[in-house]
Formats: sequence, C-alpha cells, structure tokens
Amino acid sequence: MKVLVDLSVVPLGVGLSLSKYVAACERVLKEAGLKTALHANGTNIEGDWDEVFAAVRRCHEVLHDMGVPRVSATLRVGTRTDRVQSLEDKVRSVEEKMK
Repeated sequence: MKVLVDLSVVPLGVGLSLSKYVAACERVLKEAGLKTALHANGTNIEGDWDEVFAAVRRCHEVLHDMGVPRVSATLRVGTRTDRVQSLEDKVRSVEEKMK
C-alpha cells in the first residue's frame, strides 16, 4: 500500500542543536530510496507502507546508536484507495485553487 507520511523526529536529552540528528534521519530515508521533502518542522515521505515504516524504525535505531537516550516521533499518515496521489499532487491541487 502506498502511503504519504509527515514525520517529525525529536531527539530528547541531547541539548538544543538537533540538526545533526535530523541529518542522520534524512540519510536513513534517502538510503531507503524513499521520496522525501524536508520542511521546517519535519519531513514528508512518500512510499510503500512497509518501506516507510521500516525507515522510521531505522531512524530511531540510528539516533539511539548516536547516543540519544529518548526519541519522540510524531507521524501523520495518509492512504488512498480511489487513486494514486504524490506529495507534489497534493501541493499542486491547493496551489491551483489559490489562483
């Protein structure tokens, strides 16, 4: 099943600067071959359900391996059965209606 996910991963107990941990998670997602779009508060991910959730798990594992004692993740998950829709399709639909 294809899924669109908005993922926000927050490493806890490592101080204020989190960018190296976000970069590590972004590498995991890229290595998994997933289509992603980084934004200010997280990452949009497009892919197969099992592959996306395996990569989310891997993000947690990698961050723990980096010494992060706690990892909190927030996910918003969307699936459709009526048609195939990409991340760009969703954005384009809204932008067209704004014209």
